[in-house]
Amino acid sequence: MRRVTVIVLLSIATAAASDKDKPRFAPGPASSYASHQTLDKISIAAVPYVTDAETATAFGKLNPNKYGVLPVLVILENETGKALRLDLRAEFVTADGKHVIAVPPDDVQRQSAVTKAPRIGGSPLPFPTRVKKGPLNVWEIEGRAFAAKMLPVGERVFGFFYFNAEQEPGSRIYLTGIRDASTGQDYFYYELPLGTQ
Repeated sequence: MRRVTVIVLLSIATAAASDKDKPRFAPGPASSYASHQTLDKISIAAVPYVTDAETATAFGKLNPNKYGVLPVLVILENETGKALRLDLRAEFVTADGKHVIAVPPDDVQRQSAVTKAPRIGGSPLPFPTRVKKGPLNVWEIEGRAFAAKMLPVGERVFGFFYFNAEQEPGSRIYLTGIRDASTGQDYFYYELPLGTQ
């Protein structure tokens, strides 16, 4: 039992040490970005990360755009005086009005991975397909994704939504799924133009 405890503690210490090596990602307040709005005392900003310089701050050497994935940072601030429940749904809206639904981070990580094709007429037993590590299979994709489910009064949350789309002039992001935590009442939708940082 003692040996197991020591191994577990060493594993925790190693994981904590490796987290210190990772850069801290801390975006500014929603009002510090060109594409922001405040409605019903909820401030929201949406920022597409396109260039290598922009994506380097969140994803290091990886630029997801090179693999057809546009990361959009969403920042929410709550000054309503009430806690908010977040079942946030994000859609990328192109300049000509087409809607693109956000891709879950685990799908993004597998998106560029090569999977082994299933054998036809082979063994009747199912064999798992192997997913090789692709260029988007890095901790930052899921680790920096928008995951907050609650937003307390006076607090700020942020994270990325991922879209199989290209940033273009006139595109915007459409957000729904913000509710009063105590009553369940929906807040109005938010639609923000996507400019650059």
